[in-house]
Amino acid sequence: MPTPASGRGFLWLGLVLSSVCVALGSETQANSTTDALNILLIIVDDLRPSLGCYGDKLVRSPNIDQLASHSLLFQNAFAQQAVCAPSRVSFLTGRRPDTTRLYDFNSYWRVHAGNFSTIPQYFKENGYVTMSVGKVFHPGITSNHTDDSPYSWSFPPYHPSSEKYENTKTCRGPDGELHANLLCPVDVVDVPEGTLPDKQSTEQAVQLLEKMKTSANPFFLAVGYHKPHIPFRYPKEFQKLYPLENITLAPDSEVPDGLPPVAYNPWMDIRQREDVQALNISVPYGPIPVDFQRKIRQSYFASVSYLDTQVGHLLSALDDLQLANSTIVAFTSDHGWALGEHGEWAKYSNFDVATHVPLMFYVPGRTASLPEAGEKLFPYLDPFDSASELMEPGRQSMDLVELVSLFPTLAGLAGLQVPPRCPVPSFHVELCREGKNLLKHFRFRDLEEDPYLPGNPRELIAYSQYPRPADFPQWNSDKPSLKDIKIMGYSIRTIDYRYTVWVGFNPDEFLANFSDIHAGELYFVDSDPFQDHNMYNDSQGGDLFQLLMP
Repeated sequence: MPTPASGRGFLWLGLVLSSVCVALGSETQANSTTDALNILLIIVDDLRPSLGCYGDKLVRSPNIDQLASHSLLFQNAFAQQAVCAPSRVSFLTGRRPDTTRLYDFNSYWRVHAGNFSTIPQYFKENGYVTMSVGKVFHPGITSNHTDDSPYSWSFPPYHPSSEKYENTKTCRGPDGELHANLLCPVDVVDVPEGTLPDKQSTEQAVQLLEKMKTSANPFFLAVGYHKPHIPFRYPKEFQKLYPLENITLAPDSEVPDGLPPVAYNPWMDIRQREDVQALNISVPYGPIPVDFQRKIRQSYFASVSYLDTQVGHLLSALDDLQLANSTIVAFTSDHGWALGEHGEWAKYSNFDVATHVPLMFYVPGRTASLPEAGEKLFPYLDPFDSASELMEPGRQSMDLVELVSLFPTLAGLAGLQVPPRCPVPSFHVELCREGKNLLKHFRFRDLEEDPYLPGNPRELIAYSQYPRPADFPQWNSDKPSLKDIKIMGYSIRTIDYRYTVWVGFNPDEFLANFSDIHAGELYFVDSDPFQDHNMYNDSQGGDLFQLLMP
């Protein structure tokens, strides 16, 4: 049955369906092959790899785990900047933040950097009907207030009507009043419109799949889910999956002694929530009271399980519509999220907890056998069903990879010409990519062989970066505007270590000065997996970093 909010959504859908008909007839470079693979790209907001398929024993994510069981899963995938808009523009254009020149939320890359093509734009120009549901591009000026329409999409993107309530006073507190809280488990029937954004996005995505089933053109459908982004506003029944007595603290919940102040994220957006303000936590280092830390972790995990149900309904519809044998499914997140590690919360840093993301690709007939008639690859799995068994990932790669590889990899998997590597500089080049093509990982000789793909991981490097306005944490350290950026933290992650150098940065010229080193970090992963013991002062300083930069 439609939710009370569906009236507006169906009006949008009617406009969309008529636009699809126009789009189908107007593609000038239509792909004439009848066996072109569709693309379903699922992008999650703030999701770290706290999933069963990544070895998390607590989190219940059966539907994402099921997808992983039919996919190639990358164990070591990293974002290029741990904040929403810069990361999304980076991987959707296949360019690093220093090329998009977007480190904040205040510019549109086509105006301020270059007229760079995007993943959906490239598919659209190659005959695909491209559709956006939910949060794909970050809304606002960073996507020209249009989600990069009309460049990227065959018709205007859909945003759920209920997302406007996400940061309003809709959280019922212990006092019985409504608040704008961080922790916000809700009774869905009581919230405005009687629904939640991710529920609406799933409904609309399913209806688009139903329409595209009969299309002569292949489709590219991007679905962006909000949770587990804060506030943790999710159906309250998901709390039951995570009793507080089962919730542990982060294994390293103290601020490390050797952490340079410039590297610390003071989690200012968390502090602005009413329930956190009531705790009267000192700035910048806190700490948050232990019992509240457990509640934050509980709500994050509950939000992940709620998200998992939406992914499950979407993939089950793909099965029901018999599209699973003709659709590539890519699943990822824009960045991770700290849950108390290093005494930090949220993203806004170069640590693994902020940059490490899930990344998996289901390719019909390649990562899994084609489903036979009547067979379902993605039957919906209820996270509340305690009898369900953890599914092991299908194929896995331990190689370090970057989200900027998403563009060339999706193009290659779909049989399109892979965009060329970018020259340096590439501001004048509309179509190129700075990430590696991961297609070699999909060349399986035998599905029965070792599921961990071989390689030489010591040859691989993942790069990330984060800006700061000052050497010490302050009110805008997490999200400095371009004009306020004085320092850039460039970080290298290898299979052995994470190495970060914080250097002077000129925001007018977009130039980093590697002779102006403010601080450094060096963590050896094998002996220090949580990155708590900074060995930088025992190393050769910034010289090694300059040798390793791309």
